[in-house]
Amino acid sequence: MNKAFLNRIGHGFADPALLEQALTHRSAADPRRDMLDSNERLEFLGDRVLALVMAEWLSERFPKEREGALGKRLSVLVAAETLAKVGDAIGLPAALRIPPAEGRTGLRGRATVIADATEALIGALYLDGGLEVARGFVRREWAKHIEADPTPPMSAKSRLQEYTLGRAEGLPEYRLVSTTGPSHMPVFVVSVLAGGREAEGRGESKRAAEQAAAEAWLAAL
Repeated sequence: MNKAFLNRIGHGFADPALLEQALTHRSAADPRRDMLDSNERLEFLGDRVLALVMAEWLSERFPKEREGALGKRLSVLVAAETLAKVGDAIGLPAALRIPPAEGRTGLRGRATVIADATEALIGALYLDGGLEVARGFVRREWAKHIEADPTPPMSAKSRLQEYTLGRAEGLPEYRLVSTTGPSHMPVFVVSVLAGGREAEGRGESKRAAEQAAAEAWLAAL
């Protein structure tokens, strides 16, 4: 494994198997073990650890903000887009365990795959070194993201909703148009209807496609 990547993590694993599991995509998991050696369970854990650490940090960093503003910050900081940026920054894609055939399809570079593995890495750090180790990693790698916007950021979906409600046009309606590709590399197309106008978006997850649709709708204003 790349030494620069291990140094960037900043933790020597007492149980290296945890790190290996965090970097194992389900396509490389053992079906004889019901694929429990993939990073999916660690991703589940890491998601909760990240939310806890981030909520604690935001409460400390922005002591004068109300719950709604903190919630907006949290949703952006734990979103797949931010997770993928962190994963890319630490060199995680190159360390992923993916079958060669899948690597040629571009699976290693998919934002959702990188985001999931980043969460799994946080879960592995928590299990191996405890909350303090996980907290140290998150605070180090998310520092520039938490300071990026002096005002609470809003996702495209939130901005679109605020726009339509402010004009008494009701809530935007999202509809899944299509899902293509294999189960581990899906592509979603979602349409959004708001204010009598429709737009479409595409993404590696349904949520990402919804965000893209909202962005497309807002861009046409």
